[in-house]
Amino acid sequence: MQYILPNTTRRYGWSLIENSCGVETARRDKVALDKPGASAHEESVHGTLSCNHIWKWIVDHFDSAQSFIEQCDRATQLNELATAFQRSLEALGFRHFACCSHVDPLRPPRRSVMLHTYPDAWRRCFSELHFYEFDPVFLRAEQSRLPFYWDAPDFLAELTPPQQEILAEAARLGITHGYTIPMHSVGAAGPQRASCSVVPDSTSIDTSTYFWVRLMAAYLYEAASRDAEAQDPAVAAGTLSRRERQCLELAAQGKSDWVVGRLLSISERTVHNHIESAKRRLGVATRVQAIVHALASRQVSFGDVIRPPNSERVQASRTTTRTTTLCRHL
Repeated sequence: MQYILPNTTRRYGWSLIENSCGVETARRDKVALDKPGASAHEESVHGTLSCNHIWKWIVDHFDSAQSFIEQCDRATQLNELATAFQRSLEALGFRHFACCSHVDPLRPPRRSVMLHTYPDAWRRCFSELHFYEFDPVFLRAEQSRLPFYWDAPDFLAELTPPQQEILAEAARLGITHGYTIPMHSVGAAGPQRASCSVVPDSTSIDTSTYFWVRLMAAYLYEAASRDAEAQDPAVAAGTLSRRERQCLELAAQGKSDWVVGRLLSISERTVHNHIESAKRRLGVATRVQAIVHALASRQVSFGDVIRPPNSERVQASRTTTRTTTLCRHL
């Protein structure tokens, strides 16, 4: 299918070409048409070629993104997804990417995501100098849900001298003019602070290209998060029993072992044993740690822990009734 720009919409056509196909392509075609003696036929031909270029550009990018998303849905191996993501980015004009949890890259904790194509020299420098503790890109991504450019004036204005040194050192290794998408997983296990950054080959990449990057990055991070959880042996071995989940859920609401026992119709000692068993199963030392791990691994839900006031009153009433009945039989 061909799209010919009519002369009456020419000024709008050039704007569309500049926004969708790149400034250089639009400028080159515009110069050719503005030369003295350019005929109506030449304008029609150039307009057709430009619109065909626009259409091909959109279709190619859409196909690339759709193909990658379908790979994620098919649960392809993570290393294959990372390679496909890198190839898609290279086709879009990007040289590096980093889809990572905000942790030490050389010593990542359990269930963290660490996918990137940054040079090894930068990875070692980032770890040895503890850049991950005050990296301005990490900090901005943790404070915002919106993507941002590293060259944005508002981002640069907030940098401290040490943070400026981080960006300068990264630029020395070719990591510059980046673009970062914050990743905020709801209820995910493991480190939840993460982001996906891409580094372009040049500053002339069209801004609409970043839409496809955002779309693919979200799918890559979700797949990497699932893989990190599945690969963690502590998660497989740390599946709580039904009774252990109930005891932790009620303990998270601030209830004592005695009250939990009354609500579950078991002894106080049995409640204590269930919670101790849950601690051993999760590999933690305290009740608070057990509750946090159970919430993070989604074995206990926040909705069950934070109950509406009416439910609390009903439970309190039932507890009082059972306690009164118990006392009468003593």
